[in-house]
Amino acid sequence: MTTTDTHCLTTLRQSIDDWAAELGFQQVGVTDVDLSQHEPYLQRWLAAGHHGSMGWMTHHGNKRSRPDDLVPGTIRVLSLRMDYQCESLPRLLPSKPAAAFASDRDNTDDALALRVLGDGNKAYISRYALGRDYHKLIRKRLAQLARRIEQEAGGGAYRAFVDSAPVLERALAEKAGLGWIAKNTMLINHEAGSWFFLGEIYTDLPLPPDTPQTLKHCGTCTACLEVCPTQAFLGPNELDARKCISYLTIEHGGSIDPQLRPLMGNRVFGCDDCQLVCPWNKFTRLTDQADFQARHGLDNSELAELFLWTEEEWLTRTEGSPLRRIGHERWLRNLAVGLGNAPTSAAVVSALESRANHESALVREHVEWALAQHEGRNLTP
Repeated sequence: MTTTDTHCLTTLRQSIDDWAAELGFQQVGVTDVDLSQHEPYLQRWLAAGHHGSMGWMTHHGNKRSRPDDLVPGTIRVLSLRMDYQCESLPRLLPSKPAAAFASDRDNTDDALALRVLGDGNKAYISRYALGRDYHKLIRKRLAQLARRIEQEAGGGAYRAFVDSAPVLERALAEKAGLGWIAKNTMLINHEAGSWFFLGEIYTDLPLPPDTPQTLKHCGTCTACLEVCPTQAFLGPNELDARKCISYLTIEHGGSIDPQLRPLMGNRVFGCDDCQLVCPWNKFTRLTDQADFQARHGLDNSELAELFLWTEEEWLTRTEGSPLRRIGHERWLRNLAVGLGNAPTSAAVVSALESRANHESALVREHVEWALAQHEGRNLTP
């Protein structure tokens, strides 16, 4: 076929849906590269310093909002999504604490996430990070899809990305018709909620674009804004990353603001609250991808137990996991905050005391803070 043959391109576009489904993707959309509506927002957000210490977000000029600057010759972007939720999650109601809501469902497996979130002795790890790292899995499948398209099209240029380059993936996904950017800045699909990963293929192949998502279906709902533990949302679609628990526990490398520590609860890697509360996630589709299943009991582990892992144990148990990106030092920092917020017990205090003289000043600082939270309290066994 020739890349100027409209009929052949339309037929190819239809085949791409089938090939993507065979590779485990739930949806694929195609868009042009005009992100001019999103570029001013990005520039204002960066100028306000809401990206915190994520300096890399300013290092690429306008390449993030101009795909053809990042990969010259790009005229289309294929945006794909892959569901990752392995268990049905009930919504976290803003008017009802997680612990109380979870207790209503104690005999059901799908309440596990909320039970963990509501148990101060447990470590809450964001749902996406419980299994294997999604980057390699999705990138490999995107590469397979790109090769299939190249073979069928008889040429073309293709480059795949999975959260690995300056790409406005949610803006591209919205333009490709995969959903709308919601008030919590997440992409929501009206048939699948928001528990999915995104990936992109940049190409010079003039595929017919799909209809963009122009309507936002959040209505008057502000549940996601209200439930945020640290009140990181300045308003709809306005997130100050410097107060976001996902940023604090993953991207931020230094000391966590002492005023924010008590608000973090037991969230030690990421935060899902604004998704747990979203009414649209009642449409969540469960995945059959084994790689996304929780490993090493990380979906239901004690803070004190994880804090006592040696670095060797941590390296072994986080092999191939998204947790690896923060390193053992930040892992201990985050757990120390969680232990400082945990109910006072002999096990919690003993675990903290075991790291009181840790070689890292960062760890020692957060352990000292955590121990201070338990001073003067009665110990339970």
